Amino acid sequence: MNAAQWAGLIAATMVAANLLCLGVAFVRLRRRQVPSRLQKLAPPVTIVRPVRGIETFSRETLTSGLELDYPQYETIFCVADGHDPIVPLIEELIGAYGPDRVRLIIGDVAVSANPKLNNCVKGWEAARHDWVVLADSNVLMPKDYIQRLMAAWREDTGLVCSTPAGSRPGCFGAEVECAFLNTFQARWQYAGEALGFGFAQGKSMLWNKPFLDANGGIAALAAEIAEDAAATKLVRRAGKHVHLVGQPFEQPLGPRNLRDVVQRQFRWARLRRVTFLPFFAPEILVGPLVPALLAAYAAPAFGLAIWQAVLAVLAVWYAGEMVLAKGVGWFLNWRTPAAYLVRDLVFPGIWAYAFVAREVSWRGNDMKIKTDGEDELNAAPALSTANMRSDGRS
Repeated sequence: MNAAQWAGLIAATMVAANLLCLGVAFVRLRRRQVPSRLQKLAPPVTIVRPVRGIETFSRETLTSGLELDYPQYETIFCVADGHDPIVPLIEELIGAYGPDRVRLIIGDVAVSANPKLNNCVKGWEAARHDWVVLADSNVLMPKDYIQRLMAAWREDTGLVCSTPAGSRPGCFGAEVECAFLNTFQARWQYAGEALGFGFAQGKSMLWNKPFLDANGGIAALAAEIAEDAAATKLVRRAGKHVHLVGQPFEQPLGPRNLRDVVQRQFRWARLRRVTFLPFFAPEILVGPLVPALLAAYAAPAFGLAIWQAVLAVLAVWYAGEMVLAKGVGWFLNWRTPAAYLVRDLVFPGIWAYAFVAREVSWRGNDMKIKTDGEDELNAAPALSTANMRSDGRS
């Protein structure tokens, strides 16, 4: 074979590998979840939710975590700044559901450059139960949220978590974020877990508190700039595994500016690059860019116009993603192929820039990553000395 024919063969192989990955993810996501021993025991649970600012769906997502169909659980909201605009909503929820079920803790503890982790420390220490869920404020919790987390817990589990499934986009920019979150990131994470490469995701994390406390406590998650990367490595060092819930939990998006979407993807790419370089480096191969370029080079050898070869690659690639999205109930509409295309046009730049850029912005905190694994905040979060009051607030 000549070079063009080899290029065509490699392109076809990459497209086939992508379809295989989609198939693995499809089977994994459609697999019926068998109740685990932990789920049957139904131990009491503490849910720790760091919150900051008012988001489009704040009332709905925060309230969803207070109306779960589970026999015994408490919720602790953690806010770094007592003047945060989210505080009145949390106080309203405490009034509606009772201080015995809902608590608010104000003030972070500067254990790392990660503001979210700092915001969780007091909540972790105040948790009354041995099973603790760390959950982001924008996670929409279904009634069986805790049961679904526990159903994935096995004898060899160190952590159960969930990727976010983007839903309810309010504009095209948010649809591009769905394209990143769902059939790109969640798909590869579920396929990886099915093949034995489970990685933590910080959106929803079910921990056995005695296990984490015996391995350094919540402060041990400061070993990496991203707490989910530190969690993955901690669990593996302990000889345990990270497992994913049967189906990821929703993150309703609302309107999203495309520039902000790209900035978030850059931040996550940079964090993946400094925490898991051997896995991040090949990410450029998981999109259709390389097979499309190879197909364009090979097109004349197969009697095709360049645009026909590129279109064939994209059509098969995106059709597979749409079948997966439809099959597992993820967001899908007539603009989805365009969202996939925008995603795949910007991702190579995100991937390349992650190798050279040294700063990321995280919820208003400018973070400079000096070398792999090192980081610093331009403005370190203040250490709060406030004590908890009798009503559960500080």
